[in-house]
Order: sequence, then structure tokens, then C-alpha cells
Amino acid sequence: MGHISFLVTAVVITALAFDFTNGFHDTANSMATSIATGALRPKVAVAISAVLNLGGAFLSVAVAKTISGGILDEKAGLKPQIVFAALIGAIVWNLVTWLRGIPSSSSHALYGGLIGATLMAVGTNGVHFDVVVTKILIPAIASPIVAGLAAWGATKLAYRATRKSDAATTTKGFKAGQIASAALVSVAHGTNDAQKTMGVITLTLITAGSLAPGANPPLWVILASGVAIAAGTYIGGWRIVRTMGKGITEIEPAQGFTAQTAAATVILTSSHMGYGLSTTHVCSGGIMGAGKGRADGVVHWSTARKMAYAWGLTLPAAGAVGGLGVLLADQGAWGEIALAVLGAGFSTWIYLLSRRQKVDAGNVVAEEISLATEVPPTTPATTPVAA
Repeated sequence: MGHISFLVTAVVITALAFDFTNGFHDTANSMATSIATGALRPKVAVAISAVLNLGGAFLSVAVAKTISGGILDEKAGLKPQIVFAALIGAIVWNLVTWLRGIPSSSSHALYGGLIGATLMAVGTNGVHFDVVVTKILIPAIASPIVAGLAAWGATKLAYRATRKSDAATTTKGFKAGQIASAALVSVAHGTNDAQKTMGVITLTLITAGSLAPGANPPLWVILASGVAIAAGTYIGGWRIVRTMGKGITEIEPAQGFTAQTAAATVILTSSHMGYGLSTTHVCSGGIMGAGKGRADGVVHWSTARKMAYAWGLTLPAAGAVGGLGVLLADQGAWGEIALAVLGAGFSTWIYLLSRRQKVDAGNVVAEEISLATEVPPTTPATTPVAA
């Protein structure tokens, strides 16, 4: 029992570490366009987003239930080692994509890690593939399209409705709208993404026999998950903020407002229905739709392609790391410790690499920085890249 209790504690800590990476990985979803247009100063933007993410964590547990009792079969012999390995897989993928400035899905990294570790440990009977298809894969494809179409239509309407208005007054109004819509996305992100960590911790407590199957997340789990994602959000995740604010399209205040409003609507609706979709997919789709909604708008399809590749790789890559990790964790205490050391060492290595090209609040909108996802400096920012 002592060994299991130690492992469960390690899993809870690792889950909160994943929640922290989720926060800084996904800060861009709510605040990138507001920072890019100057509606909010960078540090003010992330502070607002952090507070609202924390508040959003208390609004629902529907997505948490999808994880703790939806995609995996609690009765198939699941154990804390599986969740531990899954979390390591998700954290590894989050850090790799963050280093490259690629807006990939923290949610899908978590799902991939869980599915890969479960398949390796207990086989196909441990995964509810019908739930994976209906509540993860289909929303992953549909949600950015829905958000993109909504943002595209709303952007066209916004420009048409204000074409005879004073430009300065219109810009000021849309920047105010950006702040409101960014706040709404932050609440939506806390509602959707913090619940995923709640679900993982709840699943761990169920597999360890500390909670009954089908139980809701305890209050301390909700609070800890909310605080962890808020802390990560405040760190900033500036590399991905830069990509979403400058790398996909040149955002104007009207486009930022419509993109964020469309994304928040999709995220909050899906959270209420228990769909564990990716806020990154939704917000990226909204930005692309808003980019094409402006008459002279341009979407940098080379950046979009790199994002799409990362989206497609997320589930299998995190799943592969999770699957290999559970083989190590299943060797006993030494295997669990070795997996933890490997995860910590990899995280430290990624951090040291990131210091070679520092992106922070002071230079996130600077023109001279070029990340892997951006249009090369030789390509004019107003010229579309062929798909």
C-alpha cells in the first residue's frame, strides 16, 4: 500500500505538471490576437487569462468525466503506472512543440498518451474506441472547420457593417471587443482544459481504489488543477503566442474579435456536451477563418501545413512515448523512478535549448525573430504562400 500511495502521489504531481505545460502551451489560444493587435500588453494579457482560467475550472466537470470514465475502461485492469506513463508522453510532446513554436493540442497529447499506455498495458479492451471516435476524433476535425467558417462569416459582416464608420473609432471599439472575447476564451479554456487534468487525477484515484468508479473529481482536485493551469498560463508560452499572433495571418482588431468570439462559442458549447476537443484547433481555425474573411486577408498556408502535420502526429507520437513509458514503469519501483528521471531530464534539456533563442513578453511581437512555424524572412508578409 505504501508503494501504491507513493506512486499515486507521483502521478498526481506529474498530472499537475502536465496541467502547467498545458497552461503555457495554450496561452496563445486566448491572448495571441489581442497581443498582436496591441489591444492588451503581453504581461497584462497573460495575467487576465490566468485568473479567468482558474475561474473557468469550476464551471463544469463534463469533460473530466469523459476522461475518467469515457475513453478508457476503468474495469479493464487500469493502474496508476498507465496514467503516469501517459502523462510523461503528453508532457514530452507539449515541450517539443512549444520549443518549435507549433500550436499543437495539449488535449490530444494527453489522449494519445493515455491510449498508447493503455493499449500497451492491457490491450484493446482497455480503450472505448467508439468514444474516441465520437468525442475526440470527429470534434478534432469538425471544430476548427466550424470555428473557421463562423469567424470567416463574422469577419465579412464586421467589415461590411463598419465600412463607413470612422476608422479610429472602429479600431478602438474592436480592440475593446477583443479584450472581452479574449476573456471569454480564457474562461472557456479553463472550463475545457483544466478538466482534462481533473479527469486524469480522478482516474488515478479510481484505479488505486481511493474513489469509486464513476466518481466526480473531488474539490481539492478541481482547485489544484485550476491553480496549475492558471500558473502555466501566466508564464506566457510566448513562442506559440508569436506563431498564432503573427505566423498564421496579419491580424487586425476586427479579425481578432471575430476569431476569438467564434472560438469561445464552439469551446463552451462542446464543454457543456462533454466533448474533449482541442482549444488549439478551434482557435487556430478561427484565426484562419478571420484571415480569409478580410477582403485583402492572407493566410500563410506554409504555417498552417506545419500545424496540420503536428496535429496529425500528436496522438500517435504521445501514444508511442506513453506505451514505451508504461513498459518501463511496469518493471517496479526502479522503472517508475527511471521514467520520472528520464522525463525530468528531457524537460530540462528542452528548457536549455529554448534559452538559445529567447522569446518573452519583451520581444514576442518583434519583427526580427523567426521561429520554425513562421514565413521565412525572405517572403513578404503580405504575400500568400501557395498551399
